[in-house]
Amino acid sequence: MNYPLIVNIAVSLLKARWRQTLVAAIGVTFSITMFIALLSFMTGLNGLLDGLILNRTPHVRIYNDIKPTKGQPVTLAPENKTAHNFIRSVKSASGRLEIYNSAAILDLLHHDSRVLGVAPKIVAPVFFNAGTIDITGVVNGIDVQAESSLFHFYEYIVAGNAIDLKNVPNSIILGKGVAEKLLAELGDVVQVTTSQGEMMPLKVVGYFQSGLQDFDKVQCYTSINTAQKLLGKPNNYLTDIQIKLHDLNGAPAVAREYGGLFQADTEDIQTANSQFETGSFIRTLISYSVGITLLIVAGFGIYNILNMMIYEKMDAIAIMKATGFSGADVNRIFIVIALSIGLAGGAAGLVFGYILSVVINHIPFKTAALPTISTFPVNYNPVFYVIATVFSLVTTYLAGFFPARKASKVDPVVIIRGK
Repeated sequence: MNYPLIVNIAVSLLKARWRQTLVAAIGVTFSITMFIALLSFMTGLNGLLDGLILNRTPHVRIYNDIKPTKGQPVTLAPENKTAHNFIRSVKSASGRLEIYNSAAILDLLHHDSRVLGVAPKIVAPVFFNAGTIDITGVVNGIDVQAESSLFHFYEYIVAGNAIDLKNVPNSIILGKGVAEKLLAELGDVVQVTTSQGEMMPLKVVGYFQSGLQDFDKVQCYTSINTAQKLLGKPNNYLTDIQIKLHDLNGAPAVAREYGGLFQADTEDIQTANSQFETGSFIRTLISYSVGITLLIVAGFGIYNILNMMIYEKMDAIAIMKATGFSGADVNRIFIVIALSIGLAGGAAGLVFGYILSVVINHIPFKTAALPTISTFPVNYNPVFYVIATVFSLVTTYLAGFFPARKASKVDPVVIIRGK
């Protein structure tokens, strides 16, 4: 088997039909380019959306929910154990939103090797008093440093400084939507009323904007100490404990464990954001599907070109087989042609795909909902380039395999007689 000779013959056949070869290579190049650019953009967009939702969501949340008691007195009575009891219009039991033994829970969590970080929180519904109008809102009492470290809180501050919540007593960072409703400027004092009727003036030290308008119209932030004073609660009062884990996938199991251990309600990130994760998966799946479809279409183009080449070169194939070339040698010649087109087109596609991704990444993208984003997001993941290379070679190989097998079965006697 003379590989240099096989390669030389393949190159000669390619040059003889260089226009068709160029068209096939351009088809592969276009497919690879769009495959990489599309995946880079869509996964970059998914990453941006993940940042808006998932980066702001704890892996595990510990809280107390107000709900009816499952074990009603009528069902607990011994004489009713074997009966079917129908209870209607059951009201929630008297309970507290406060997490019991929060200090002991926080200490245990800090010593759990699975936990990356913990951020305590107080959530309180309030009214912002704007003259004769009360605007509904929610005040979140947070540990600023923990919230910034675990949930990138500082990245969403569009005016002022996040650390001012800790340094300035009785201060508040308003959601952008709330600030617009109140016409509140930095340094202004807003009057806040709790659901229990407690009133407290708070100084505006910043604006918060997450990019989710419904969220920014109600959410505001203050320090945990200020929230406790606002609600008239002691220093150990907490309504939420937010947990980030080293392993995100372990969140459901950890949430169940903590729920039983601390006798509290728990929620894992997979449950809290199941619909959002499904949307991200579907968008990525569509991107892969479109990219792979482009590669398959390019493969059909190569298949057609090789088929035409075989029909036009039947006499040359017959002469090669008559002079000692085996069917396997002829098969290798056309496989080399197909892979050459795939390699050349694929290499150019990788380069142009990267260039197009860079161009997309530099296109201005301005929106009031995302003030920290200035250009379209792009993900330069090397895995995309590896997938594109492998799939282009596989596609072009299969595109050349069937015409090559047909060429290898050509009977030189029949072809020569036909001439």
